[in-house]
Parts: sequence; structure tokens; C-alpha cells
Amino acid sequence: MDLLLVASVPAWPYSRTWGYGPSGTVCAGLIVMLWLVLTGRV
Repeated sequence: MDLLLVASVPAWPYSRTWGYGPSGTVCAGLIVMLWLVLTGRV
């Protein structure tokens, strides 16, 4: 899972087609993952 997440990041923070949007999505996903790990649900 972590490898997949890291593999999807390299073209950011700015991508020609996506703009700056994906970085916000990635940050939100990382926060959710961190919370799940800290609460022991993963």
C-alpha cells in the first residue's frame, strides 16, 4: 500500500493536466492513513 502511494506521487506538486489539486488529495489520504495507523485499525 505504501509503495503504491509513493509511486503515485512523483509528478507533483504541479502537474500540467491536474494543476495543484492532487497534492491536496494526497495530503488528505496521508492524514487518514496516519490516523488509522495510530488508532490501530490497519
